[in-house]
Amino acid sequence: MAASQPYTSIITGASSSVGMFAAKALVARGDTHVVMAVRDTAKAAKVAAEFGFAEGTYTILPVDLASLDSVRSFVSAYQAGGFRGLSSLVCNAAVWYPRDKEPRLTGDGFDETLQVNHLGHFLLVNLLMGDLKRACGRVVFLATPTHNPDTIAGKVPPQANLGDLAGLEAAVAGTSSGTVDGGKFEPTKAYKDSKVCNVLTMTALHERAAKDGVIVSAVYPGCIADSELFRQKRGWFRWFFPLFQKYVTKQYVSEEEAGRRVADVAGGAAFGDGGGYWMWKGSYLEGADKTTPTRVPSTEREGAKADRLWELSAKAVGL
Repeated sequence: MAASQPYTSIITGASSSVGMFAAKALVARGDTHVVMAVRDTAKAAKVAAEFGFAEGTYTILPVDLASLDSVRSFVSAYQAGGFRGLSSLVCNAAVWYPRDKEPRLTGDGFDETLQVNHLGHFLLVNLLMGDLKRACGRVVFLATPTHNPDTIAGKVPPQANLGDLAGLEAAVAGTSSGTVDGGKFEPTKAYKDSKVCNVLTMTALHERAAKDGVIVSAVYPGCIADSELFRQKRGWFRWFFPLFQKYVTKQYVSEEEAGRRVADVAGGAAFGDGGGYWMWKGSYLEGADKTTPTRVPSTEREGAKADRLWELSAKAVGL
């Protein structure tokens, strides 16, 4: 049955953490039908029930970003679903395996971190571009300052570095090292590199889609120190890190507040400028009214590689 709301928002990873709270915030608006694009549909159904989502305000569709075929199947199901204008696509889902010693290669031949965080979303965005153009919709990528070595957070080793993209180029040719730069695999660097890819894709997509009315942005909603993204970190870290962010850096935000911010960038009138990187200044602990959303230019030092990354990513996903 077709959704009655005038707008539709797709959120990947909407069954946990920031994604589920972004879904909650968008459902609460009343004018947006939320498509929860998730790997675990039972988990998403439980979230929807716990949040009290009314029937007809949301749809759960399965997608595994670690499988390019699954992404294509998701798009086919979405486009056959009778949904109204695609007002936003929130590329939120991400994985990080900090204890891994070797890359986890997917059935498509890529490191799982790179495929879930970047390549799967790259394919998803491109396959849905027609829908986004018709609705003058928005694409929102989740970002983190750790991707950028020019920030304090990004200076913490191992630093992100895409090199000359030799690893991705080799993977496209069928010989994967599990890294973008072709160097030795390190799981945290792999995660940071994937987030560089997100920001560079945002920049390249903005240049290509702005003329068609599609608004493309990245957002860092704050340090979600108790996110499920850290579930593989050791127990002491999961205990200490939220306290450090709350009382030392004062950059901590709750998952719900982060989700609200992501929803604002996806649908708020104040966030209609594309090509930028939204972040919040001020301490969340002082109250949400003490924080200010600020649009900053993408200063990623590897920005000159955006077009080459786009070209290789397109080949990797078969576009």
